[in-house]
Amino acid sequence: MDGRVVLITGAAGGIGRATAARFHGQGDTVVLTDIDAEGLAAVAAELGGADAIVGDVTVVADCERIVRETVERHGRLDVLVNCAGIWVEGPTAEMTEEQFDRTMAVNLKGTFFMCRYAIPHLERTEGCIVNLSSDAGLVGTAETAIYCASKGGVSLLTRSLALELAPKLVRVNAVCPNDVDTPMLAGQARDYGGGDPEGYLRALLAKYPQRERARFIRPEEVAALIAYLASPEAAPVTGACIPIDFGSTAGY
Repeated sequence: MDGRVVLITGAAGGIGRATAARFHGQGDTVVLTDIDAEGLAAVAAELGGADAIVGDVTVVADCERIVRETVERHGRLDVLVNCAGIWVEGPTAEMTEEQFDRTMAVNLKGTFFMCRYAIPHLERTEGCIVNLSSDAGLVGTAETAIYCASKGGVSLLTRSLALELAPKLVRVNAVCPNDVDTPMLAGQARDYGGGDPEGYLRALLAKYPQRERARFIRPEEVAALIAYLASPEAAPVTGACIPIDFGSTAGY
């Protein structure tokens, strides 16, 4: 594992930040990328000056540039973690083309093209990809058709790439979290809570099997699973879309 180079998209977000800290803490060279330049700089500073590349994964040219600059600066690429993502919800009959296009562009298109440009370099290092899917990429939920479609696409993209790249010993897996205690979840409650964000969050927790003992997933818990999937110990694991959801999808 010495000298691994790990590229993380969405690194200014909650899961991306926790994932960067996890890999950095175990001695990997971490390259951070995000559209949020200010947030990206803050995370880089937290990690003692980690390398950062501002970019927009919805722009194909940026995906190519991010990967190219990573390899130019560090000579190799061993792990790609696709954490960039956004949320949208609401009745399907009220959804707009802009909401559809933006969600697909960030969640699915960005993941696809980051993989597309990383693959030649990962083949040389026999590296791996970990995608961030969702419980909504495994099962459907009401009034989240666009988000489910985007994350369902990430899950099947993961499985397809795992089969395609297995002969090159490049592994591809996905983690599929339920609600994670991040700024994104707080924004979700603010934007879709109907003026009662705390009530919105309580309603989410009420659906968990743990009932009154339910809590949200911590970003560090997702990062731990991502780090495992990128580790030598996970060598037999590829094509997996692993729920991390307190069992909320177990009964479907």
